[in-house]
Amino acid sequence: MSTSDGGTSSRSAGVDSTSGSADPVVADRESGTAGREFHEADELLLGPDSDRAPTISVVMPTLNEEEGVAECIGRAKTAIAELGVTAEIILSDSSSDRTPEIGREMGAIVYEPDRPGYGYAYRYAFDRARGDYIVIGDADTTYDFEAIPRLLDELKERDADMVMGSRLEGEIKDGAMPALHQYVGNPLLTKFLNVFYGAGVSDAHSGFRIIRRECLDDLELQTTGMEFASEMIMEAGAQDKSIAEVPITYHEREGDATLESFKDGWRHVRFMLVNAPGYLFSVPGLLLSVVGLLVMGTAFTGASIGDVTLGIHSMIAGSLLTIVGYQVSSLGVFAAVASDPIQVPDDPITTRITQSLSLENGATIGLALFAAGSAYAGWLVYQWYSNGFMTLEFTMSALLAFTAIVIGLQTVFSSFFLSAVNR
Repeated sequence: MSTSDGGTSSRSAGVDSTSGSADPVVADRESGTAGREFHEADELLLGPDSDRAPTISVVMPTLNEEEGVAECIGRAKTAIAELGVTAEIILSDSSSDRTPEIGREMGAIVYEPDRPGYGYAYRYAFDRARGDYIVIGDADTTYDFEAIPRLLDELKERDADMVMGSRLEGEIKDGAMPALHQYVGNPLLTKFLNVFYGAGVSDAHSGFRIIRRECLDDLELQTTGMEFASEMIMEAGAQDKSIAEVPITYHEREGDATLESFKDGWRHVRFMLVNAPGYLFSVPGLLLSVVGLLVMGTAFTGASIGDVTLGIHSMIAGSLLTIVGYQVSSLGVFAAVASDPIQVPDDPITTRITQSLSLENGATIGLALFAAGSAYAGWLVYQWYSNGFMTLEFTMSALLAFTAIVIGLQTVFSSFFLSAVNR
């Protein structure tokens, strides 16, 4: 791990990524008012060993960002000068190019995470950041760090725990975001996250955010990859943290993109689903079971639906739906107990089972179902024996008994499993 003291000395605004010459974009920003702002920001920047605590920590994960990191740091400095508060700029860096050197030259603190991963880079920096407010954003020029004061003002005015810059509610520059991401991927993933976790945001995967230190400490962030962006919002939503948004402009990035659309998109979806077992297991399982029982009841009683009367084949389909639905619902209970998901299922059935159903009660219910089904099955075996092992007619009553046997056995063994994992 390497660090650099931001100090109070004025540093070069940036260097060309290949030759070491002044970056024309940043050099232009240093002239006139921008130069004075940079000097003021340098005086406000604190190093890791400073006795003073920064008000704001600006954290950027970097992986070969030499083409854009100077501009991002420069814009962050402009924001710091505007706010007039002590700050630190942290690069959590895993680069093999000149990114860390550029960062140090501009007064940033550079940490080198001991493990790879976008999420881990953030978590590594969070453990070392000292500010009361943590700003995060990518160092590829897509986010304008000069907008930090707007996010901070919104945080204070709304008394929010977190403020996100919304790209979808703001402006997306031409070429900044692929159409698939802008119109399908991000809106769809945001919709899933809002439904599953109640986040209530318009752009769940915007990487430009400000969060209070105490709120960040409450979030149990564990992921190491790109799904980290989702995890932060999922945890905040599940804990009823207040999340606000401000529209921002999203710019075209400098350097090569590291995002893999389908692979990283699937990582987000998978992470959201496995941490919301109520939506993944409990709700679908209950729906399947209810439909199955309705079909079985309609077929067994001979009730007609309009001009249609359900027969033995409908009874078989209903039995299969009931058994599968019961099994899927059981997985929701297992996941809630064994995996400690972010969003614990809160439907009445799952809640009652996880909180109050004992091994003894569950096993008793299961044995009762098994016994009822087995009694009828035993009578069928007796009939079969009495008829000289001749073929018996397959009836709806027999199918109902066999369904009770299967569900009864599942209940017994599920009760033992829950008892084992919930000790």
